Amino acid sequence: MVDPNVRKMQDSETKPKGSGSNRSPPAPLTSAPRPECIPRIVPHRGGDPLHDACADKIPQNGFPGFEALVNGKHFDALQHRAGVLWEIKTDSFDTFTAALQRIVIAKQVPELQHEREIARTCGFDFRVGVRSAAHKRALEAVDLTLKVVVMDWC
Repeated sequence: MVDPNVRKMQDSETKPKGSGSNRSPPAPLTSAPRPECIPRIVPHRGGDPLHDACADKIPQNGFPGFEALVNGKHFDALQHRAGVLWEIKTDSFDTFTAALQRIVIAKQVPELQHEREIARTCGFDFRVGVRSAAHKRALEAVDLTLKVVVMDWC
């Protein structure tokens, strides 16, 4: 009679390692992005020098002096290595009346959520740059999932 421990050892020595039937083929490392998801450099739309300057100064902005057109949307900046698209808000939010602040937030949050979905659809993360902590708090009070950054460079 064969010792069961010897039998297990013999079986393990004869089977190639890592050749179990429960393994599936490896997934491809990357897939080709859809053409509309490849960022294109486009000129700033213009009209607001402060807005353009704030966008251009985003750390590691890959397109300073320009915008990134992705999936039909002009994003204010793109951090290539981090894979982050940015939308910039340069409102003087702190100077607005409480009523105007509510109106601005009610308009901005759905727009930002839509822009975030455009970015995500193409595999990018999304950030919102604002000029004040009050603006950041107001946006996050409505949607905590928005990634809002107070732009200390602007």
